[in-house]
Amino acid sequence: MKKVRNSTMKSVLTPGEVAKRSGVAVSALHFYEQKGLIASSRNEGNQRRYGRDVLRRVAIIKVAQRIGIPLGTVAESLRDVPVGKRISEKEWATLTAHWREELDKRIATLARLRNDLDGCIGCGCLSMRDCPLRNPGDKLAEQGTGAILLAPPETEEGK
Repeated sequence: MKKVRNSTMKSVLTPGEVAKRSGVAVSALHFYEQKGLIASSRNEGNQRRYGRDVLRRVAIIKVAQRIGIPLGTVAESLRDVPVGKRISEKEWATLTAHWREELDKRIATLARLRNDLDGCIGCGCLSMRDCPLRNPGDKLAEQGTGAILLAPPETEEGK
């Protein structure tokens, strides 16, 4: 069966409707708006109303958050996409190009950390002097001897 678009479909949505359809809390919508990620208008009763395009923008925000992209970076990326405009496939590729670079860097860092962890497990000693994870280049030696990583920082009162 062919779907027929309902001509009575609302052009604006309440915060509750957006929250229900997008899976985010109303408070999150207000937060996103405060950060400039989404925009709303006000009706005659001074209540927030969102254009239908906000659902796509919220979906983009959720994808970005899931892969660990900071909201500031998302806001920067969305700055060039006019509110109310549907993002095309080409625009999406442009929008997310630097996200891919950041993810590739994180993946490389995590792979190095995983490999260093394997080295620690292999030797079994967790050497404070030689461990590339806990004390790369023996930087802790500059702080003196003892269980430096295990001791809480000294305060003026505790001296």
